[in-house]
Amino acid sequence: MKSLKDKIKKIASDYKDELVKIRRHLHANPELSNQEYKTAEYIADTLRNLGIEVQTGIFNTGLVATIKGKNPDKKVIALRADIDALPIQENNDLPYKSLNPGVMHACGHDVHSSSLIGTAKILNDLKGEFEGTVKLIFQPAEEKIPGGAKPMIEAGVLENPRPEFMFGQHVYPDLEAGKVGIRAGKYMASADEINITVKGKGGHGAIPYALVDPVLIASQIVVAMQQIVSRNAHFNVPTVLSFGRFIANGAYNVIPNEVTLKGTFRTFDEDWRALAHQKIETMAKSIAQAYGGDCDVFIDKGYPFLVNDEALTGRSFNYAKEYMGEENVVELDLRMTAEDFAYFAQAVPSCFYRLGVKNEAKGINSGLHTSTFNVDESSLELI
Repeated sequence: MKSLKDKIKKIASDYKDELVKIRRHLHANPELSNQEYKTAEYIADTLRNLGIEVQTGIFNTGLVATIKGKNPDKKVIALRADIDALPIQENNDLPYKSLNPGVMHACGHDVHSSSLIGTAKILNDLKGEFEGTVKLIFQPAEEKIPGGAKPMIEAGVLENPRPEFMFGQHVYPDLEAGKVGIRAGKYMASADEINITVKGKGGHGAIPYALVDPVLIASQIVVAMQQIVSRNAHFNVPTVLSFGRFIANGAYNVIPNEVTLKGTFRTFDEDWRALAHQKIETMAKSIAQAYGGDCDVFIDKGYPFLVNDEALTGRSFNYAKEYMGEENVVELDLRMTAEDFAYFAQAVPSCFYRLGVKNEAKGINSGLHTSTFNVDESSLELI
């Protein structure tokens, strides 16, 4: 008699081609955060066609499917996939490339969603062979602060019934397809958006002595800000402060009145996070005033840092090795990227793991959030 593990592997193999089709449909039809109407409709229809109970309209485009096994009240777990895409123009030459100009599943949420649909199909087929209830949460707006996780929690997605444990998945282009990565404890950083408007007095570039140059002030701010990390962050607390947008809308000989800066601050400690926010504002204003200008600082507080439950993640690590083979399960390093799954992990003991999708031989090795990101679809068989 086949074990449950063997049955799962057989069903996953049988469904692989169908899941590839589902993933390609989702990939070709990406939608931005809070605009995932057709995506949600497609997922709901796919699940309902399997006879699975689906609740829609949770925080607009979010949905939850529920699969009950034997003795459904014995234990409840939740699984989450995010469904939104990014504002990126796809540059892959694929028959299923994005049909929506400027929008692309460049972070693998099409994989997360199709993988969770595949999990639903397997659980639905085997619901007479396991005890408990599984909630499958399809979450919108992961890519855009404030995210979709917190509003879904506030809407009651973790109630009636409340899960004891929760799992989330994310593709990982640094890891070969056929492998997964897991890390217990702190795993992903908090993320805050830094917005600074430097105000000066613009004019002709040939007479800077008559002006208050906001370009110079903003430049000083960007350079000086690095001291917040190098001279203030404790060596045990990984911290990143980066500026990716510097807009000085002048010309060759025109100094503008204002310059805008946008950056990101990331770390793993809430007390230090709050202190760093104060330092960022104080330093920016002090430098601007020292040069005769002024500035406005707005810090949009984003996702908290993500912590994987030690006990649950330890068990998951062992289960993964048993299912996939020890050589195919790796321990992950800390990541300075962020995830709003962190809100779920604050509410329920959770494990957020990585699915390898790289295949060098096929040229599938682009990073997340790039216009050439792609995945080895054999990874879908792992579910």
